[in-house]
Amino acid sequence: MSRRPSAPDRVSIDVLRQRAAGLWTALPPQVAELGELFASAGHELALVGGPVRDAFLGRSSADLDFTTSASPDETERLLKRWTSATWDMGRAFGTIGGRRGDVVAEITTYRADEYDGATRKPTVSFGDSLEGDLARRDFTVNAMAVSLPSLTFVDPFGGLEDLAGGLLRTPIEPAVSFGDDPLRMMRAARFASQLGFEIEPATFAAMHEMAERIEIVSAERVRDELTKLLLGADVRAGLTALVDSGIADVILPELPALKLEVDEHHHHKDVYEHTLTVIDQAIDLETDADGAVPGPDLILRLAALMHDIGKPPTKRNEPGGAVSFHHHEIVGAKMTTKRLKALRFDKETTKAVNHLVSLHLRFHGYVDARWSDSAVRRYVTDAGDQLERLHRLTRADVTTRNRRKAERLAFAYDDLEHRIAELREQEEIDAIRPDLDGTQIMEILGIKPGREVGQAYKHLLELRMEHGPLGPERAEAELREWWAAQAD
Repeated sequence: MSRRPSAPDRVSIDVLRQRAAGLWTALPPQVAELGELFASAGHELALVGGPVRDAFLGRSSADLDFTTSASPDETERLLKRWTSATWDMGRAFGTIGGRRGDVVAEITTYRADEYDGATRKPTVSFGDSLEGDLARRDFTVNAMAVSLPSLTFVDPFGGLEDLAGGLLRTPIEPAVSFGDDPLRMMRAARFASQLGFEIEPATFAAMHEMAERIEIVSAERVRDELTKLLLGADVRAGLTALVDSGIADVILPELPALKLEVDEHHHHKDVYEHTLTVIDQAIDLETDADGAVPGPDLILRLAALMHDIGKPPTKRNEPGGAVSFHHHEIVGAKMTTKRLKALRFDKETTKAVNHLVSLHLRFHGYVDARWSDSAVRRYVTDAGDQLERLHRLTRADVTTRNRRKAERLAFAYDDLEHRIAELREQEEIDAIRPDLDGTQIMEILGIKPGREVGQAYKHLLELRMEHGPLGPERAEAELREWWAAQAD
């Protein structure tokens, strides 16, 4: 069983500097050569952004981001002296790429963009200083640089101090930063999940004030940030930031809608808090790389996120103060598909998450009465290739504080999984098929391809579900008996 990665330990600035110093000196020699090349041509070159931040966190990367005083044309000319493998990553935006051995370098000319406020697309203009370039970056922890080839650390906005304190803060006024690029607000939530950082109060206040600005961001960009958030170490923190800031109201309104009022008799809990707990528990049930559901698993986490979104529209106050959510899994599955399509998730992911949401309550019938073998077969068949994820989603959905009830549910699911394992030893239940295929059915009945073949196949499949493997002789007898009945 895997465990959610813990947030980075808070350490002193001195410790961070010691970590990074080792990585600076261990930079590939190709990087030093690149720095010398630009310096000899009279240009500045600096390593920037994520690679610098990650170095202080004790991580290294072969994909390196640089910024330079050189123009894109000059950068390309110099890169071609460093390697023959260069490419234009967006000359209009100032970025040229190159590879030498295992080192991939993306080099962007200093930027000083202006935004019109209506879109995220800037009016590209090139800057004249490293500090000016760093000022336009999203957060101070990403606005640090290392000048090459001198390896001089540049930190004009206190990013190292914020990194040590686990704080997300914009280099300039947050309202200006988020006004320039509203997607930065989602990145704040994403970094809260990925890095375990807290969002500085003034920065969070700007997110709350400007939440509706996220509407100008494309669905694809929102999807990518949400995906990275869900694959992070502290998903709860990231989702909480989206909900509390009001951004979720725009991009994922089904989540804050789960904050149902607790009825006066306290017969149901806050579904929003329940959902966050289910996500935590589902993550804890992910496996290592060689297990059934290697973490981080986007489909499982999306299913945990969406599994109860059908509750608000199906909520009913029953006589006696009880509350019901009849068929919320069916309603929720439809809502899930609609939302994931709106966010431009791919068809396979959308289909898988829909399937899990629609099935997440199926197991509760087993708790009430132990299933027959045929019911277990149907459970496995209906789950299909999502069975292992369904196991984890169902277990994660138990958040009751009643220890006896929790133990009863866990025992029942242990028993169901044991039953599935037993049936697997006796027969093939993961891809159940009738004992006779279509060709055999046509040969036995002397008929040609058509509707009758499909009906016969379905009949034999039902028998296979109900009784297990029949064997060819009994299957043929059952088929002939069924066919004779059709003629009556």
